Amino acid sequence: MSRRFTAAFAAASASLVLALPLGAAAQGTIKVGFPMILSGPGALFGEPTVKGAQMLVDEVNAKGGVAGKKLQLVVRDTKGNADEAVRVTRELILKENVDFLVGTLTSAEGPAVSPIAKENKIVFIAPITKTDQLTSPANLHPYVFRTAATTTTEGRSAAEVMAKWKHVKTVGTISYDYAYGQDVTKSFVEHLKKIRPDITIVDQQWPKLGEQEYTPFINAQMGRKPDAIFSSLWGGGFVTYAKQAKPVGLFDAVKYNFVAAGEAGSVESAKAMGQDYPFGIWANSYDVFNWDAGPKSHKDYIARIKAYTKEEVPSSWPLVGYMAMQSLVAAIQKAKSTDSDKVAAALLGVSWDSPIGKQTVRAKDHNANRGQFWGKMLKESKYPFAVMTQIQYVDPLPFMD
Repeated sequence: MSRRFTAAFAAASASLVLALPLGAAAQGTIKVGFPMILSGPGALFGEPTVKGAQMLVDEVNAKGGVAGKKLQLVVRDTKGNADEAVRVTRELILKENVDFLVGTLTSAEGPAVSPIAKENKIVFIAPITKTDQLTSPANLHPYVFRTAATTTTEGRSAAEVMAKWKHVKTVGTISYDYAYGQDVTKSFVEHLKKIRPDITIVDQQWPKLGEQEYTPFINAQMGRKPDAIFSSLWGGGFVTYAKQAKPVGLFDAVKYNFVAAGEAGSVESAKAMGQDYPFGIWANSYDVFNWDAGPKSHKDYIARIKAYTKEEVPSSWPLVGYMAMQSLVAAIQKAKSTDSDKVAAALLGVSWDSPIGKQTVRAKDHNANRGQFWGKMLKESKYPFAVMTQIQYVDPLPFMD
């Protein structure tokens, strides 16, 4: 072999190596792709989720990082659209060369992104997507995990709330006509019928995701005169629905026997409605700032997030981003590696101390034991918005199987 050929071959080989995508972790930084809805009604929840994730990143980096490397969050707007979520996820993997994926909000986005993670053998942790379809036996694969509640746990816990109202005999439901709405309503109805067989479902409304005009659905609900209503409308959609329903007397008609899933009890939703909130309904949230019975770890977290966001009353949603990133950090520490296959294996059964208590990812379905807060939304003089009272943190374990 001539020297000229040898030199040319060496140069070509070097160029090829330089052209190959290197994982950011190999270069000293762990890049975490974070596809999240940051525009439209869903941004009400997406933006604070990113803040919580970034706070965890900053806290970990301030202590030297993880596995000897600093974390970097690379955020992209999914616009709440499954096709856009797929597009930006591919961009994060192929152009940004991220090492892991944490993100998506809707139950259309999460299942759309999951196959991309499988195809590229990259860990994907869903902090919000609830549909059972995400980790169903047919869709489960080694790289998909969830630190959110599921539609099964949310629907069943909502049924437990309503079942206590012994005077309620007829129920109506309203949910968006897509995976999350369909799945959570199915879980709610099935569990309610199981524990209160005397209750009859008399009406079900299915607006499309993104609906802005709820008057036909509200009129239909009121026409059937249910004793109570279950809703899983979420984000800006619930805000719009409630603002249209309150003036025509829907909440009065059911005597505020209304159970609102979809985090309608979050600070974000309450602030967005102000005095238009239907005070007196029961609703859920991923976090509450006034959990007096909570552990010290939660009180410490609330103090830190208040300082970080400079909000006197901190939002509810930063916690979901924070806890999802905690799970990833715990798995990297357990694996003693940033290799995606090793981290995926470490996520099976991984535990960590979250602000709301110990969390564990179950090996059998890749879901964490993430519960939610439920309570009655009332007016309190020192806040210009609805505040959750009679707060209950519902342990999901009895409802997960």
